[in-house]
Amino acid sequence: MSRKTDTEKNIALFESQEIRRTWHNEQWYFSITDIVQVLTDSLNVKEYIKKMRERDIELSVKWGTICTLLDIISKDGKKRQENLANLQGIFRIIQSIPSPKAEPFKIWLAKVGQERIEEIQNPELAMDRAKRTFERKGYPKGWIDKRMRGINVRHTLTDEWKNRGIGKSSEFAILTDEIYKGTFGLTTQDYKKYKKLNVDNNLRDHMDDMELILTMLGEATTTRITQDKDSKGFPNLRGDAVVGGAVAKRTRLDIEKQTGTKVVNENNFLNQKGKNRLLINKKKK
Repeated sequence: MSRKTDTEKNIALFESQEIRRTWHNEQWYFSITDIVQVLTDSLNVKEYIKKMRERDIELSVKWGTICTLLDIISKDGKKRQENLANLQGIFRIIQSIPSPKAEPFKIWLAKVGQERIEEIQNPELAMDRAKRTFERKGYPKGWIDKRMRGINVRHTLTDEWKNRGIGKSSEFAILTDEIYKGTFGLTTQDYKKYKKLNVDNNLRDHMDDMELILTMLGEATTTRITQDKDSKGFPNLRGDAVVGGAVAKRTRLDIEKQTGTKVVNENNFLNQKGKNRLLINKKKK
């Protein structure tokens, strides 16, 4: 998957509440329902929006130009078309919502809207912001360090793939699945099902330290093999991914033999009593 479409980058946090967004026409477009929910705490966001438009006739008249139907991961985990708006449109909607959060939210929106431009100019900023996001979600420091390293390893691999003829998202997914299947014996989707995750959850955000390390090993090995062989084209790169996954698999099997504990586990990162914790529930072999 390309960096621009990575799910994690399409979610921003305001006071620990998720705001879905997508990059379109060189700017961020934000989920209108998410923003109304954050500002109003309404139990029925669609009904609130309907009444808001009834109160503000001017807003209702311009609704078709303010809103843009775009694909986004919905609350049920499926990709759907929803109404999104850019910063200008969101600011207009906020004018119709009496909320003490309005002003700080406007400041936050302006900051988030600028972040993407800054990240294009300085990609290291994206890593710093990702780290802070994980910290706010409650991940432990040691885990965050491994996750950040894993992101670098992943980007190095996907850059190699792009430079060697891979362009379709389906091809990236297949190559990634070859590494996962080799390393863990599961495709990305099977792994998510095993951990009881939704399709919009980032699998790596729900891996423990050992799972992350083995993922890095599989991807780093694949990168080295591809570079050493100077592989080009999907069939050759797929072969490299199979070999890279097999290397990580042998390491996983040795770890399981020595520890008597399976590496692949059902643990995931859940929100419990306002604080996220990585649940530890090791399964015996």
